Amino acid sequence: MSDPGKGSSASAAAPAPGSDTYKGWLFKWTNYLKGYQRRWFVLSNGLLSYYRTQAEMAHTCRGTINLATAHIDTEDACNIVLSSGGRTYHLKASTEVERQRWVTALELAKAKAIRMMNDQSDDSGDEEPTSQSDRSELQGTLKILVSKLDDLSTCNDLIAKHGAALQRSLSELEGLKVPVEGGEKIKAVNERATLFRITSNAMINACRDFLDLAETHSRRWQRALQYEREQRTHLEETIEQLAKQHNSLERAWREAPTLVSTTPSAPTANKGGSERLRKEEASDEDGDTEYFDAMEDSPAFITVTATENTQHRRSQSNLSGASGGQPNDWNQDDNMSPGHNDVSGKELQPCRQRRTRVPDKPNYSLNLWSIMKNCIGKELSKIPMPVNFNEPLSMLQRLSEDLEYHELLDKAARCDSSLEQMCLVAAFSVSSYSTTIHRTAKPFNPLLGETYELDRREEFGYRSLCEQVSHHPPAAAHHVISQRGWTLWQEITIASKFRGKYLSIMPLGAIHLHFHSSGNHYVWRKVTSTVHNIIVGKLWIDQSGDIEIVNQRTKETCQLKFSPYSYFSRDVPRKVTGVVADSGGQAHYVLSGTWDDKIESAKILQSSRGGSGSEGKQKTVYQTLSPKLLWKKYPLPDNAENMYFFSALALTLNEQEDAVGVTDSRLRPDQRLMEDGRWDEANSEKQRLEEKQRAVRRRREADASDALDEGKEYEGYQPLWFHQRRDSVTGETNFVYKGGYWEAKERQDWSMCSNIF
Repeated sequence: MSDPGKGSSASAAAPAPGSDTYKGWLFKWTNYLKGYQRRWFVLSNGLLSYYRTQAEMAHTCRGTINLATAHIDTEDACNIVLSSGGRTYHLKASTEVERQRWVTALELAKAKAIRMMNDQSDDSGDEEPTSQSDRSELQGTLKILVSKLDDLSTCNDLIAKHGAALQRSLSELEGLKVPVEGGEKIKAVNERATLFRITSNAMINACRDFLDLAETHSRRWQRALQYEREQRTHLEETIEQLAKQHNSLERAWREAPTLVSTTPSAPTANKGGSERLRKEEASDEDGDTEYFDAMEDSPAFITVTATENTQHRRSQSNLSGASGGQPNDWNQDDNMSPGHNDVSGKELQPCRQRRTRVPDKPNYSLNLWSIMKNCIGKELSKIPMPVNFNEPLSMLQRLSEDLEYHELLDKAARCDSSLEQMCLVAAFSVSSYSTTIHRTAKPFNPLLGETYELDRREEFGYRSLCEQVSHHPPAAAHHVISQRGWTLWQEITIASKFRGKYLSIMPLGAIHLHFHSSGNHYVWRKVTSTVHNIIVGKLWIDQSGDIEIVNQRTKETCQLKFSPYSYFSRDVPRKVTGVVADSGGQAHYVLSGTWDDKIESAKILQSSRGGSGSEGKQKTVYQTLSPKLLWKKYPLPDNAENMYFFSALALTLNEQEDAVGVTDSRLRPDQRLMEDGRWDEANSEKQRLEEKQRAVRRRREADASDALDEGKEYEGYQPLWFHQRRDSVTGETNFVYKGGYWEAKERQDWSMCSNIF
């Protein structure tokens, strides 16, 4: 990806004295293939336009944005984001000083453009409303205002009448012989009555002034409303036109003659791929369809799927998965181990009957903005939130949901090929996000020392234990051991920020997976989750970023890319793509799919270099077999929309169980009350638990202060079932399971546990 700070100057030309024009070089985000590109920007008359070169100013404008309706935002030291309607420009200056000059110029131009628009509205104030319906609506509003003003006048007359009578009575009282103190009180009451009459008259006069002002400016308001309607219509027409153009281009691309080769490895396909790439590189401007920061070293490739008639189908992205072929076609020879590809439903074994539903979610209304407006920029875990924004599960239980598709790891443990095993591990890493597509509610923040066990040894052969090992920052340790040949452990610290429009959730920490028989040890990290439309609109969640899975024993890798959602993108929403490579960097499998539905793998038969991109990077053309299904999401249970969109596993996570630890999340009272629909009681109980936890923390801090004063060492809080160790693979210090929990459960001895509830 090109470096905006190298190879060219991004300085802006200073405007001439008295001039409204500002010109200069900036870097503009284009797309994932090209990243940030150097463009010549011209700011004039409230419009910001850009060109590829200064010479293009005479004949070709690449795009324009109206600052009068634009929102100007600064992401970091050098970035500027301009958005207006459906158009967004992500710009980057070479230095913070240059960025500030541009921001100042843009803000001044925006203010001037708004003033010009208001002046135009004032000039057109004498024009009649554009439609009879608008005129009738306006007249109706004015009639209502007049009627209300008449009511106020009537009230004023009554107040004046009764006020005058009151003053007469008070005057008569003053004439009577009363003590001096009583006379002074009567005089004070008389003065207050006079002030009351004066105030009521002033109120009526203010209402008359308001009505006069409404009549004076009614046409101006109507004009502004009409302008907004025209802008909305224009935007709808633009989007419709873009959609038609997109469909037309897509149809033309599909109707283009396909390349046919006589053998799967014929060089014709590679040559055609190179020609297509060169044409795409020479295509017109950057395509303002992706608006995300450039990803360094993100590989781009094309896949060519080989079929029986050797007709090649192609798909391209910055990490494109194989297209075409049937997911259930398992007959093609790709050296996958027999019996390891079955991805049918969960294994059916006689086991305990678990619940299949929870009480329906109550329909309680709540003003979100009244709570969130004072929380912008704060750490989410430090914001006191009512249970109305929660789901009746804790973060520890949400972490245990990663095991929903544990059978992928069971199959991976039986794989003879480490590359095939890597594909299944990659599918498992993606599957953990499948439950989040509709789950926009916030899980309960676990209390310090809270635990959660998930014992599925009889049904599925594994046992899972989570413990909240730190409160600020919130961190949870997780350990899973399976009788079917694998162990998984992780320590996840949740960093989250509320930014007004969206909420970013950044899980920090590595996930470790060890297979007992082969000794393969995989390590990867989670991607960023973003909850959009926090204040206005329907909440929706997106996953974005890169995952690198590394087999520490063989050094084989899998690069996964979660593409951010874009309304104008041509890609499938929630797209995930990736490549599995050996220790030498040779690619063997291409992965593709979506994180909310399925993941497929396609074995690579042949790879070759395609054309060079604008940054000098070559794209790789992969010829693959038909894709094969690795993982498919289970359908949600019936009535899931009224049960917090819980999956089949999630419905059982908070089910009451005997013999669990006294700190288990199932025993948390506020969470249980919320699940039962008693939200008011749950809110009270939640406040009690949080205050109890704060009191314990204050005592711990006081003990630490006393120990410091006495010159003694203070150990501080230590988790019960996990201890800190330095990881030999990552070099990080994290919490790992030290044992003892399941033995304590067998003895039913929980005397070492604190009373946190």
